[in-house]
Parts: sequence; structure tokens; C-alpha cells
Amino acid sequence: MATWLFKSEPDEYSIDHLIEEKSTDWNGVSNPVALKYLRAVKKGDRIFFYHTGKVKAIVGEMLSKQDAKLTEEGPLVTVHKPVRYERILTLAEVKADPVLKDWELARLPRLSVMPVSEIQLARITELLNL
Repeated sequence: MATWLFKSEPDEYSIDHLIEEKSTDWNGVSNPVALKYLRAVKKGDRIFFYHTGKVKAIVGEMLSKQDAKLTEEGPLVTVHKPVRYERILTLAEVKADPVLKDWELARLPRLSVMPVSEIQLARITELLNL
């Protein structure tokens, strides 16, 4: 299984919204690279939930409920089983970390869906004490 990071503006849709709803369809992605990544999501993949805007941090995680599917509006992934982290991992911490500083999250601020490598996952897990 793969690991991903999905970004959302918390004023539009936050981890708290997902916790309340328990499940949602993730769509509305327009960047071609992000779309490519979104289409690659499979059932059971782990997904970090990242808040953009003022916070700019990994705030929780969720799971993909199914493989990505194509709809008239574009690719869609249903996510569920949200968890809010007690400790968040800020973008500033990511940029300062020698293991994470070259990750797409640090280099490509407009990319809303991106993969998380095994090395990045291990480091994020360590920093968040998961």
C-alpha cells in the first residue's frame, strides 16, 4: 500500500469536518501532476491530511475507502477513518528537516496531492511520535 498527502484549506474543508462526517469524496483537483497522483490512489492507502492557509501542517490522517475512480468531474477518491493528531507537523519543520526538505511538500506549494516515500513516512512517523 502507498502513502499520500492531500491538502485542504481548513476554512473550506478541515480534518474536523471529516471527523464529523466520517467519510467524504476527495475531488476538485486541477493540477495535472496532482491529478496523476490522485488517479493512482488505491483502496486502503494511508493519506496524511494537510491544512493549508494559516496553519500549513500535517494535522491528521485518513484511509482511502476505494481505488480512485473517474467521474464526469474528474478523478475521485472516497476517504474515511479520519484521525486528528495531537501533535501537528508544520511546513517549517518539514523544510528544516534534512530528510524532508526536498519533498514535494517543501518544494511545490501548489501541489495538492503527492506521494509520501517510505523514507519520508518513517521520518514523519518519528517526528509525530506515531
